[in-house]
Amino acid sequence: MSENNPTAAARQRDAAAQRPPNKIELAITFIYFNDLARAMAFYEDVLGLELAIDQGWSKIYKISACAHVGLVDQAVGMHRANAVKPVQLCIRVADVDAWHAWIVSCEVQGLTVPKSNSQLGIRAFVFNDPEGYQIEVQSVL
Repeated sequence: MSENNPTAAARQRDAAAQRPPNKIELAITFIYFNDLARAMAFYEDVLGLELAIDQGWSKIYKISACAHVGLVDQAVGMHRANAVKPVQLCIRVADVDAWHAWIVSCEVQGLTVPKSNSQLGIRAFVFNDPEGYQIEVQSVL
């Protein structure tokens, strides 16, 4: 095996170093904003998310029991906001059509009509948050 092979490198680790047996307790996806206050208003008022952890320049919102999204002031965070948004936040709900009706009333950018995809087994639509991050809302078919 090659010295550059990650598998070979992993085998060379100290035998005492092992992955902890505990399960992951929480998942947080951090996204970076130029205008944190505007982002907060959107995620609270449009999506109805609950602020779970307030770190000042980082606001962590609960999506579900173990999934959270962190809104970060790009002037302070580890990354900077960028015009290119290669991240999509996907939220699974019970009634995608009811959510679509609500989102229509919020006059968001980039809103699509709900479409069913039998290959994926979902019905979904997308829209953009105030700074262009795409949000997908989906239900199981």
